[in-house]
Amino acid sequence: MTTDRRLTWLLGSSALSNLGDGIGKVAFPLLGASLTRDPVLIAGLSATAFLPWLLFALVSGALVDRVDRRKAMFLANTSRAVLVGGLGVLVVFDATSIWLLYVMALLIGTVETVADSAAQALIPAVVDKDRLESANGKLQSAEIVGQTFLGGPLGGLTFAAFAALPFLLNSAGFAIAAILLLAIRGNYRPKVVGPTPKLRLQLAEGISWVRKRPLMMQLVAFAAALALTSELAQALLVLYALEDLGLRAETFGVFALVGGAGGLLGAAVAPRLTKAMTRRSVLTVAAAGCGAAFGVMGLVREPVSAAILFGVFAASVVTVNVIIGALRHALIPEHLFGRVLGVWRTAVWGSIPLGALLGGVLAAWLNTRAVFLISGVLQLGLAGALWVVLARHENSIETLGEEPALSSESAPTGSGESAPAGA
Repeated sequence: MTTDRRLTWLLGSSALSNLGDGIGKVAFPLLGASLTRDPVLIAGLSATAFLPWLLFALVSGALVDRVDRRKAMFLANTSRAVLVGGLGVLVVFDATSIWLLYVMALLIGTVETVADSAAQALIPAVVDKDRLESANGKLQSAEIVGQTFLGGPLGGLTFAAFAALPFLLNSAGFAIAAILLLAIRGNYRPKVVGPTPKLRLQLAEGISWVRKRPLMMQLVAFAAALALTSELAQALLVLYALEDLGLRAETFGVFALVGGAGGLLGAAVAPRLTKAMTRRSVLTVAAAGCGAAFGVMGLVREPVSAAILFGVFAASVVTVNVIIGALRHALIPEHLFGRVLGVWRTAVWGSIPLGALLGGVLAAWLNTRAVFLISGVLQLGLAGALWVVLARHENSIETLGEEPALSSESAPTGSGESAPAGA
């Protein structure tokens, strides 16, 4: 199968699974808001959804380096279809509670750690190195189209019509995404020479690789700080829209639609911006755009203006994600990708629950709009720090990571591993 066809099937599966995610990410908080308006409990629901990245990302990353990555995605999407479908049935019979939503969010999020890690690890196996930014842009576009451009409005409208419907559609999206992966032929299990290393040794190897590379350590620190500070406000988006802007459940999805449009713009222009400007400049400006958008959202009260600002935030954060994603693929040897990604997401995505809980506490103490303002100011500070830090690594960044990390010297010693099949 050609590289283009494999990437097409992967993107198709990703788009559909993200459609399910998008429906769920609007329906879950709406269902939660129908059960309670306590900002701490609502923020806690968002925190619970991301908690598995803190608890299991390292193990999931190591698992992805031990099994066929396509099969891991298939099983993960199938499991999510069953879990979300079961929740839909419980909603039909009005057998839900806020604590049940917490449990389901934890289970679905745990399976997601495997699905997303495997999808990221497959990218270098289906595209050449000179197409990494383009492939990451397409993957971001598939995520945005599924999660916010289509999934967000669909989740809001279907929830308003029948509360169980978005969860049943969500389940169908995961099931079809799993089926599409069957069209990607080949073996995508990393090759191992000799006995399979112990899981503990593989985990330590991923952590050690990151610790020895200052650029990767600093990118992890920046991404974790950006995730935490942005989640202060994002965890409260449903309350911001329903209470501060006066939107209804069916229009909350349309509000998210503007964010999807902004995200698509960011995914489309990010690869072009890096041809016209330095990656250091693009990353810094995009990070500043995140902060400026959320800061002003804390000051406005008019829904259209707030939605446009949310679109600016989405465009900015996706630009950051596209460039960092390409750097990550270029810097990390493929046979280590799952484990290093596990380290990355333990730190970065693991910071999201903390940000969500802090945001909920701040909103209970102050108010939701004040939390958006605080989040924006903190992100602007991060943008300034990023500009200073990246000055030390500008050559590596501008050559898309062409440094010793990619040489044979960076390969682990004593693991018996080589590059994975399908590279």
